Amino acid sequence: MAEPIVPRTAWAVRSWWLCARMWMRSMMAYRASFALNLVASLATHSLDFVVLVLMFRHTDQLGGWRLPEIAFLYGTATFALGVANLLVGSVEGLGVRIVNGSLDTMLIRPAPALAQLCAERFSLRRLGRPIQGLAVLAWSLAALDVHWTWDRVLLVPALLVCGSVIFGAIYVGGATVQFWWGESKEIQNSFTYGGATLLHYPPTIFAKELVAGVVFGVPLAFVNWLPALRVLGRPDPLGLPTAFQYASPLAAALCVAAAGLAWRAGLRAYRGTGS
Repeated sequence: MAEPIVPRTAWAVRSWWLCARMWMRSMMAYRASFALNLVASLATHSLDFVVLVLMFRHTDQLGGWRLPEIAFLYGTATFALGVANLLVGSVEGLGVRIVNGSLDTMLIRPAPALAQLCAERFSLRRLGRPIQGLAVLAWSLAALDVHWTWDRVLLVPALLVCGSVIFGAIYVGGATVQFWWGESKEIQNSFTYGGATLLHYPPTIFAKELVAGVVFGVPLAFVNWLPALRVLGRPDPLGLPTAFQYASPLAAALCVAAAGLAWRAGLRAYRGTGS
């Protein structure tokens, strides 16, 4: 009989924490190096937003959106990607472990292989991206002229959590492709890092076919585009029902389910290296 999902999930989370804590203790043994790396990460990730600011030195709007509104998109997308990268980003190294045979070692340990992969080489310097995203988001919320209703207030933390879950599921789902195609890491990056860059900009500057693709295909629009339309009081370029603007939790749940099924299918297809 299969073990109930709640105990299995709790054990997976605990296993992830135990592995991640080991890497954190190792990193904090060199506190000066950690501090310098974190500052460097913050500075590097800030350059993306500097480009947007410089762009608005020459225009007042982009696709009808003002800088504080685009900063809202930038902050939410950057935070969501940063949290997902921090928590599960190491899973993209699956292909290397398959090639060198070290995945077999993880499979015989008394802990879920996925939790071990996600926590491998856990690095707190990755906090630079979500911290920088939060800083931009805080500035945008202070600069925006929004009539804050209860649903708009709740949508902001909801989209941050759901966006992080969606990106995390894309990390895991994209990594599982490496069970069949070892050189697919860049395809995964196009949906994670490339997807976040797409979400930095308003949907009105893209073709409707592309916007529809990130709603009904890879559901990146649920990270921030659709809920942001409600928060900022912007019209939907696709004319979708209002319910789509509140559907990020459902999209996140479906993404997690799809990533879980893909991971289990990948493990069943894996035959090991024989070493």
